Amino acid sequence: MHIWVDADACPVVIRQILFRAAKRTNVPVTLVANHPLSVPRGGTVTMLQVSSGFDVADNEIVKRLSAGDLVITSDIPLAAEVIDAGGQAISPRGERFSADTIKGKLSMRDFMETMRSSGVEMSGGPAAMGNADKQAFANLLDQALARRR
Repeated sequence: MHIWVDADACPVVIRQILFRAAKRTNVPVTLVANHPLSVPRGGTVTMLQVSSGFDVADNEIVKRLSAGDLVITSDIPLAAEVIDAGGQAISPRGERFSADTIKGKLSMRDFMETMRSSGVEMSGGPAAMGNADKQAFANLLDQALARRR
């Protein structure tokens, strides 16, 4: 198993959880982003910087993904591609994307995008990441790592 992180929008606290997990389990983790990010030295964590542009990081992750790999992303279209390729995907908020749920999430995302583009004012957004989100993420990560063994 390799863990790929759609790191441009991944919260620092989630990256720290991943760094600790990589050190504890010796599982390779690669952060993919269009800007440099610091990673711990001398371990299994690496940083892959890609050029700027729409979906460049996502496309690179999909290109390098192997069946059974884990991708950390909040990008629903990327999660769908990962699942189609035989990988696993979880969000930084601790939500598991699955073949059973991804089509509904894609439909809702597309609907909301259509509403926004048609001029419907949509206020708000996701709540700030809280301790429950961090715990949910850590629990799903631990489950994925336990299944790997």
